[in-house]
Amino acid sequence: MARRVLVTGGAGFVGSHLVDALLARGDAVRILDNLDPQVHGPAQRVPAWVPSEAELIRGDVRDVETVRRALAGVDTVYHLAAAVGVGQSMYQVASYTAVNTLGTANLLQALVDDRGQVERLVVASSMSIYGEGRYTRPDGREPRVSARSLEQLRRHEWELSDPDGVELAPAPTDEGKALESTSIYALTKADQEKMVLMIGEAYGIPSVALRFFNIYGPRQALSNPYTGVAAIFSSRLLNGQAPLIYEDGEQRRDFVSVRDIVRALLLAAQEEAAVGKALNVGSGRAVTVREVAETLARVLGSEVELEVTGKYRVGDIRNCWADISLAREVLGYEPAVSFEQGMEELVGWLREQERPESAVEAHAAELAARGLTL
Repeated sequence: MARRVLVTGGAGFVGSHLVDALLARGDAVRILDNLDPQVHGPAQRVPAWVPSEAELIRGDVRDVETVRRALAGVDTVYHLAAAVGVGQSMYQVASYTAVNTLGTANLLQALVDDRGQVERLVVASSMSIYGEGRYTRPDGREPRVSARSLEQLRRHEWELSDPDGVELAPAPTDEGKALESTSIYALTKADQEKMVLMIGEAYGIPSVALRFFNIYGPRQALSNPYTGVAAIFSSRLLNGQAPLIYEDGEQRRDFVSVRDIVRALLLAAQEEAAVGKALNVGSGRAVTVREVAETLARVLGSEVELEVTGKYRVGDIRNCWADISLAREVLGYEPAVSFEQGMEELVGWLREQERPESAVEAHAAELAARGLTL
């Protein structure tokens, strides 16, 4: 049966792919998006990929009346609207909190007040809420880890150790790992997740939180220095510039194709076993940041030398990749796009785009000026 669906942030990277999938299966789709100039450019034009079949409300989740209007008559809500970027969140504290935390509060307030027909609410959470991922000692015991000290980072001692100085081995991170947010962005994503699940349980609104790992793919905002490392590296390589790699490049992440993310979003709205849960959505594979840069350079046929800066950004973590066992069990989720295939798809799309001036240098200068880069 066709659903009436609201996608907040539906003109953006992930949201637009989700909208396409919803329309393809026959749903009626409404988009709420403010067309943020950092994402969509200063003209704030509606992207060409936003289909005419979807209703577009150009508005902001920070405005409660706009949110109420967007919710009218829908039975499924995907809440993807958010300000993204770890570094920027550390100097735009009020803005990130307003968009992510207050924006989610506005959505929930409208649902609580209206007590309408919403049958499923799915919120985009983030792996950033974990802080560092799981680690083990050589004897197999699992210590509780905390953020690396500034003194350690100044010495370029990148890996984590326990209090006895024993270097720890990173391991896949499951949903039971304690949450240790290390940035305002991460803190607000934890807010979004907790608020949605809390209100969902209290008011009988079936709700699900998906903890996305590092998403990449076509339609990433190339003019946005917070869009994601794969798109940033690609954009620089296409412009003949070296990718700027922080620390030593050996930090490990989980890179997941937007196509797999959309598959998980669709499953989260239909599987009853998912209600009330927070689930990891990633590839389940660890890839180093250096590997990302090297893979993209190879795919692009670029001979530009990579630049390992040895710098560190406040709020960054060392290692975190997903244990996706719970998503497999609860959703039947299985990533279908390999890292290599996904990088080929990203590069194929990037080759067709205009090459904007990189904003990465300006972002790096801003962080340095505020003492957020070591």
